[in-house]
Amino acid sequence: MPFVRVWIHFVWSTKDRQPILSEEIRKRLFSHILENARDKGIHIDFINGYVDHVHCLISLGTDQTIKSLMQLIKGESSHWVNKNQLCRGKFAWQDEYFAASVSASNVESVRRYIENQEEHHRNRSFDDEFEDFLVRAGFERFSD
Repeated sequence: MPFVRVWIHFVWSTKDRQPILSEEIRKRLFSHILENARDKGIHIDFINGYVDHVHCLISLGTDQTIKSLMQLIKGESSHWVNKNQLCRGKFAWQDEYFAASVSASNVESVRRYIENQEEHHRNRSFDDEFEDFLVRAGFERFSD
């Protein structure tokens, strides 16, 4: 049996970054995502977000890829939101997402960051936060 511990911090947003995830919707949605993930063998350590995005700390399994996790979590959860009519109109996630590895020594810090999303976004937009993630992770932006 392999012993693997690979932590990934995922961030993704609502389609067009629409601020439609009320506190009540987030509570129900995150509960559903956690339950669905458990059923699919996905270890979500921590999940939280704000009105237009989600942060998730996941311990990657040996047979899981970043792409497959995002497809499972985002695809199934958007279907569930629409089936349960939690939002007006058709709900969807943005295609893009952020994923970066987290060292074991920083896991607790990332948990606290994810936990404090509401407080964090009182003074900072998701666009600013996302841009900061890209810079700190060393991504380069190219114009089309």
